[in-house]
Amino acid sequence: MVKRWGDKRYYSLDHYLKNTYGEKLYKISMDGGMTCPNRDGTLGRRGCVFCSAGGSGDFASDRKLSITEQIEQGKRQVAAKHPGTSYIAYFQAYTNTYAPIAYLRDMFMEAIRHPEVKILSIATRPDCLGEDVLKLLDELNQIKPVWIELGLQTIHPDTARFIRRGYDLSVFEQAVSRLRLLNIDVIVHTILCLPGEDMEMMLRTVRYLNCQNIQGMKFQLLHILKNTDLAGYYEKHPFYLPSMEEYFGILGQCLCALSPDIVIHRLTGDGPKSLLIAPLWTGNKRQVLNQMQAYLKKQDIWQGKEL
Repeated sequence: MVKRWGDKRYYSLDHYLKNTYGEKLYKISMDGGMTCPNRDGTLGRRGCVFCSAGGSGDFASDRKLSITEQIEQGKRQVAAKHPGTSYIAYFQAYTNTYAPIAYLRDMFMEAIRHPEVKILSIATRPDCLGEDVLKLLDELNQIKPVWIELGLQTIHPDTARFIRRGYDLSVFEQAVSRLRLLNIDVIVHTILCLPGEDMEMMLRTVRYLNCQNIQGMKFQLLHILKNTDLAGYYEKHPFYLPSMEEYFGILGQCLCALSPDIVIHRLTGDGPKSLLIAPLWTGNKRQVLNQMQAYLKKQDIWQGKEL
């Protein structure tokens, strides 16, 4: 038996939020003015090979604004399609626990105490969760739920070195364990179709994550963006990137291999059109998602269904 999630073939974030909070919550992408150990010289200067100058926060608010101003700006931007008054404050750009603890405290407290913010979601690295940060996260989690998003991308060491991830798998495992001891939900980012990875390697990453104590997953198809090191590599060494239909097939296998108890926060991605080099078909997000849902139904694919 497979689980059923309304009209979706997977445990969607929308389904989870409506069942947990009784309404849809809209995510406001924020910029806390951070950098990253992969950029400031601690580990490197150029970031991960795929990372844009915006530190994966190309859709985030202007970091010159205060936290409250960013939330209010985000509310105005989504007002037409989100008439509600409940939001997720999502600190997206760069590494959002990589700053002095006093700075983090002021920033996160301002966000979590906003009356319309129901969840605080923080994207960071597992090697940037020291004891002082964990203590702060525990304190915040007593006020409102805190989610920590970790960019694992892959379990395979050769690929991790190629993308310049900068930490070993054991660091990730320790971070997940420590966060879960604090009852903080963990969401993991994975990238599909990384250079050199075949279907079985991608499935091994998914099966590995089934055995970790995580609560959410983000699947991201590899994007090649202008002004990244990956763009230069792709120009000199073109590698395989799937068509839309091929990606649906890859994603379908990953969904079937994923535990049905893990919430799916994302099934693809949409890099800024002004920066996107490939795959260009990802630029029309609405069309991609509509066709993806049709594909999953046609192929009778369900999250957690044994093939």
